Amino acid sequence: MAKKKAKKKSGRGWKVTLLLFFLLVLGSAALLLNLDGRHVQFRLTEGREISVPYGVDYVDPGRVAITTGKIFGPGVLTLPIETSGYVNTKVIGTYELTYSTRFLGDTYTARRIVHVTDLTPPSITLQTVDGYEPDWFTGYEEEGYLAWDDCDGDMTALVEREVLEDRIEYRVSDSSGNEAVAERMLPAVAPPTLELLGEENITMDASMEFEDPGFVAKDGAGKDLKDYVAVEGSVTPYRAGTYEIVYSITNGEDTISVTRTVEVLPVEIPESVQPGEKTIYLTFDDGPGPYTGELLDVLAAYNVKATFFVTCEYPEYEDFVGRAFREGHSIGVHTASHNYYLIYSSEENYMDDFNKVEEMIYRQTGEYTHLFRFPGGSSNTVSYFNAGIMSRLVEMMHDLGYQYYDWHVDSNDAGGTRTSGGIVANVTAGCAERQVSIVLQHDVKDYSVRAVEQIIIWGLQNGYTFRALDMSSPTAHHRLHN
Repeated sequence: MAKKKAKKKSGRGWKVTLLLFFLLVLGSAALLLNLDGRHVQFRLTEGREISVPYGVDYVDPGRVAITTGKIFGPGVLTLPIETSGYVNTKVIGTYELTYSTRFLGDTYTARRIVHVTDLTPPSITLQTVDGYEPDWFTGYEEEGYLAWDDCDGDMTALVEREVLEDRIEYRVSDSSGNEAVAERMLPAVAPPTLELLGEENITMDASMEFEDPGFVAKDGAGKDLKDYVAVEGSVTPYRAGTYEIVYSITNGEDTISVTRTVEVLPVEIPESVQPGEKTIYLTFDDGPGPYTGELLDVLAAYNVKATFFVTCEYPEYEDFVGRAFREGHSIGVHTASHNYYLIYSSEENYMDDFNKVEEMIYRQTGEYTHLFRFPGGSSNTVSYFNAGIMSRLVEMMHDLGYQYYDWHVDSNDAGGTRTSGGIVANVTAGCAERQVSIVLQHDVKDYSVRAVEQIIIWGLQNGYTFRALDMSSPTAHHRLHN
């Protein structure tokens, strides 16, 4: 019995010893851990603050948690980590992720800051229109473009468009400052051609009309552009001088032009020749009229030639102009209307009136004349309302090669003398004082026409020759008052 008790006591001693040893080891370990300062360390791949692109699914770059201490250093095993927080890469902003683990009854955490940023520039798509070709007038007309950003959406309205000489640049920036640039090269557009027909420099004698030879204008494809050409300048063909006509075509920025020069030369007028004998030039204004036929009969009876400065006021008697011409009399222009305020209001109005008579003369004779008499004479005062008009008209008509005739002897049949005897007395008295006389009468006055036979008889008896005026006849030019 004593032996059995001794064995039991010996077994309990072993267990106590083992327990004491275990406690000693634990105490030593705790002491070592305390001395080691064991704690958790997080290691975050790419750092604690990172940026990730907008729209790309977020994948954590990596994180581990290990223990480490002063004595034993880093452990080889990783601790389990729980993550809280989220990253929405479809919304730009800053997000926070929290990593946590437990060790020896303590909770350890680490944080990562994630910036979701838009790093992708917008896209610009240049559109094209099939078959479109720009022309010189309108230049390039935008075919269209689209701009899109994955973050900001449609940005077409924000595109800045700069037209350069040979290209168009398109630029747009998104809300994150990412810029997109696109470039469209502009096709070369051939400018139109503008060419003169006829001579570039024309020299012509003064005349009633000038016909512009014209021009040809075409685009690069050969299309006629005549209607787009502006013509500046004109030629006054009855006035000597140098004129320029400029033909131009423009698109608002560029202009193509050509210039034609027209030099209008005065027509040479023959020098006057004084007849070598006493001469009377009978001239009659304002017809033909109801007494012109009677007058022509008298002139024919004595084979006397006269000059008729005619009008268009009595169209029913115009045939007498043809008869007078065929019988050897001279025909000159007087006036179509005797409307002084219209005739002398401008050079253009004077020529309009003048040309009506010229055309009537041509219809009756087949020829134009170069003789004329101003309505009221060159010394008239009715034209005072247009200062200088008579001086300008004299120069203009001389440029055209016309010779004008006033008179030396006024029969006064348009004034106070109303009898044939008075007309005869006025004319013979005036002619008796001169070697050469140009006599003014009116064949629309019956008393003046009846005086012609007596005037002719007096002239022939006194050694005068009666002639019709021509371009070489001596002139009678009054002093101009305007």
